[in-house]
Amino acid sequence: MKYIILTLLLTGCIANRPTSRIEFEAPDRYPEGIAYDKNADVYYVSSMRDGTIGKVTPGGVYQVLHADSTLKSTYGMKVHPDGKRLFVCVSDANYSRFTSPDTRRKMIRLISIDTSTGKRLSDTDLSDLVPGKHFGNDITFDNNNNIYMTDSFANAIYKITSDGKASVFAKDKLFETEGIGLNGIVYHPDGFLLVDNSGTGRIYKVDIQNPKNVSQVGIDQYFMGADGLLLHDKDRLTIVSNGGNDKIFQIKTEDNWRTAKLAATTLQMDAFTYPATATMKDDKIWIMNAKTSELADSNATPSKKFAIQLATLKPIPKK
Repeated sequence: MKYIILTLLLTGCIANRPTSRIEFEAPDRYPEGIAYDKNADVYYVSSMRDGTIGKVTPGGVYQVLHADSTLKSTYGMKVHPDGKRLFVCVSDANYSRFTSPDTRRKMIRLISIDTSTGKRLSDTDLSDLVPGKHFGNDITFDNNNNIYMTDSFANAIYKITSDGKASVFAKDKLFETEGIGLNGIVYHPDGFLLVDNSGTGRIYKVDIQNPKNVSQVGIDQYFMGADGLLLHDKDRLTIVSNGGNDKIFQIKTEDNWRTAKLAATTLQMDAFTYPATATMKDDKIWIMNAKTSELADSNATPSKKFAIQLATLKPIPKK
């Protein structure tokens, strides 16, 4: 009997462990954005502290891809559909050790990097599109390779065409909130954007052809601290949530995102550490643990190690 009890205890311990992690050393970098490159089999990661763009192998080896102190901080990133370029949001929103009065909460840029050489290919300044504070947070591509970027302080979405022309795409009363607002963004193949709002916890749908057509996705739950988004398929959206929640949620729609319902979530025992953004590899969802709460604590010792963590979503039982 004692052997049976011991086996059950060991099985329970194994089952209750957090999900798999890819740990890597990047002292005081605090990566926030993540993007998987299937051609090179690496994860690109950004840095809230110094703007450095790095790459991480599945085995946990970190290398610098591109570094420049004028970047201040880097956030959301995506690999271009051509597989050769990495586009990255650049701002000086809060935690850069290179912050300066002329850029703090003012700078907003979109850069592209050659993934094979690390050379910067383009640098687009968006700071004059809307007056006031700026925080370029995340991007997505549509099927014509136009880019859409969220500005978390200006309550706006910008559009950058494939030839680099930038404009205000959408700015709506629904977006407005104090502090960090619009954040994660994805393009839906049916011709609209889905974007979340960290401050309100809501998800919005924005028509590509008519950006004044903005609606709130009807769902009986707020996702406070909503950060990165990932469209798993046309009807399922993954939401990374932090700021106390530190969980990953998946919602599902049956009416093309007029409404949605909570379909799955990670478990508290998975112990995400301020998860920020998500990327896909071989149909699996991997999360960047940003540890941002440490940056808000003046007494915290800067971390040397960070982790990309597998998200295992557990279905919500149907009532």
